[in-house]
Amino acid sequence: MKCCGLLNAEKEPVPLKSVEVELEVRAHVATVVSTLNYENKEDKPLEAVFVFPLPGDAAVCHFSAKIGQTEIVAEVKEKQKAHEEYDDALSSGQQAFLLEESDQSPDIFSLSVGSLRPGESASIRLEYVTELAVQADEGLRFCLPAVINPRYQPQGSEDVCIQVTSVPASLVPYSLSFSARVSSPRPVSKVESNCPLDALQYLNTEQTQATVKLVGGHKFDRDVELLIYYKDAHQPTAVVEAGQASAKPGSLMGDPVVMLSLYPEFPQAVMSSVASCGEFVFLLDRSGSMDGARIKSARETLLLLLKSLPMGCYFNIYSFGSNHEHIFSCFSFGIGEGASSALINGLAKEGGGHAQFITDTDRMQPKVMQSLRFSLQPAVMDISVKWDLPKGVSVTALSPPITALFQGQRSLVYAQLTGQSSEAAEGCVTVKYSLAGHPSQNQLHFSLKPAEDTGLPVHRLAARTLIGSLEMEERGSGGDKEEGVKKKVVELSVQSGVSSAFTAFIAVNKGDGEVLQGPLVVRNVPTPRMMACCMPMPQYRNSISRLIPMRDYCYQSDVSESCLPKQPPRDPLLQLVSLQKASGCWVLDPALAAALGKTSEEVEKPKPASVNQEVWATILALIWLHGFKMDAQEEWELLAMKAVSWLHAQNAPCVTECVEAGNALLGFNVQKDALGL
Repeated sequence: MKCCGLLNAEKEPVPLKSVEVELEVRAHVATVVSTLNYENKEDKPLEAVFVFPLPGDAAVCHFSAKIGQTEIVAEVKEKQKAHEEYDDALSSGQQAFLLEESDQSPDIFSLSVGSLRPGESASIRLEYVTELAVQADEGLRFCLPAVINPRYQPQGSEDVCIQVTSVPASLVPYSLSFSARVSSPRPVSKVESNCPLDALQYLNTEQTQATVKLVGGHKFDRDVELLIYYKDAHQPTAVVEAGQASAKPGSLMGDPVVMLSLYPEFPQAVMSSVASCGEFVFLLDRSGSMDGARIKSARETLLLLLKSLPMGCYFNIYSFGSNHEHIFSCFSFGIGEGASSALINGLAKEGGGHAQFITDTDRMQPKVMQSLRFSLQPAVMDISVKWDLPKGVSVTALSPPITALFQGQRSLVYAQLTGQSSEAAEGCVTVKYSLAGHPSQNQLHFSLKPAEDTGLPVHRLAARTLIGSLEMEERGSGGDKEEGVKKKVVELSVQSGVSSAFTAFIAVNKGDGEVLQGPLVVRNVPTPRMMACCMPMPQYRNSISRLIPMRDYCYQSDVSESCLPKQPPRDPLLQLVSLQKASGCWVLDPALAAALGKTSEEVEKPKPASVNQEVWATILALIWLHGFKMDAQEEWELLAMKAVSWLHAQNAPCVTECVEAGNALLGFNVQKDALGL
């Protein structure tokens, strides 16, 4: 793969003129069609190279090029053969187009546009389908990445992605247009974005279909993030999609495929409970790109996480840069534009957790604390899926087994249906699981009549899921078995028209037979720089300068100063949080007084005589949190619960008197019941 670079010293024009993106969302699945328009303004034949990110679990299913009135549709071929065909075409003076996935990261693609004649234009059409991830607030998240960034790479490994030198957003010489169409069995309640949108337009009275567009003039200064909200989102659904008419019956693409959506709603009684102990591994990126505000934010977030752990929890902290160590199960977070979706989602999947993405405009702490709460609450376990189908119809599971589902997490299950049934036939699927030790089950009846003319997004995603499982198996195998698995991946990729690690899309224009004259000039397409001096990286950030495995520390005493940053946090909330003891209490000292905005004398004087200093200090801290930081309750709720538990254990006298005196001191009117006392 070639590298993306800056304009050259002579500021010669880059051939990419514009990018047009059309998004179609059907329930939980998105089909994305991107059109890239190129023009060679030079006096020599040109090869243009464009490196760009896609979601790690995306199924790239169409690639074509239009030159003048001639359209060339690419085929999926084994990667080495595709490379040879591309090189042969260029060496013989023909036009060729190659689209391939990076060997190191499945969310990085390279598009090579070969042998554009002087003055010639080409339009490249790329289509992919992807599942939309559910956010904690029940929104479905779609992200159109604006930049491809350097990523973390283990020492001694090859580049995880191509080194990308970027330019300021104002100098990027191509434009973006973006439009979306949303349809769902349930009403669309709203669509939000981090970029300016035109007003949402509903297409029917039921409000199950809507369109929205990005306001013109987008400057590529951030990823385009779209959040889509449906009413009654927790109801399970099953969608049956017809197979491809030209495909062989009995094959994945020839048979109907069903997609089952599982998005359980947890009872409030279950979600109000929090585990009293647990084991946690904190993985932090402290590599060179993690400077500035990102380091500070991660440092503060780590402090908040450690203070919120219940007594009796075990934890480890691992940091990585040029060195890395093995990690255990953990929830994962992608931080900043350009975070590797393949890395973040892969970590969460392998760890049995879930992933969240935090952009540079987001506050990190609420999302991180939300995941900590999820990890401390019961999860749906022991999940089984049983299909009940008419006689003559059989089912083949295409998705790996689901190990766990956390609050706010959704899972899509794919299965192949083989055999014949009447159009009026129904199927039934029963999902059994355990939640907080109590067995439960959901049953869903669905029509076996398949949806026609959908563009096969469900089949493509099912194929991508199966390819992903096989690729994982290939990485863990060796010898003849490895070759056998690789052969299966290539066969499935070619059959389904979905890209894989071992295949590529190749298109060659053999139209007029005219041989191009002159040397071929390579021009690399720049990507926009997101910030002036630094590039975002995936995963957590921390200021530790070397790998620090903190093994088997039991959280029964205060976190030592060596674990925490030397620089005190400036945020008043974090300043107060940093003073909390591991047990959950606060100490009455000048630092606490300063955090509360008072002098030591002002804080000590109103304390009831019969109350000890730690009880008084802890009640003051709780009153301050409830009175001054209710807008950030998600961030401090767990550590406040720990403080309340500590107060209950003290069986302290005069609690009502303390609350009244604390309100008078701090100027609030927080009720004792609101504090949990």
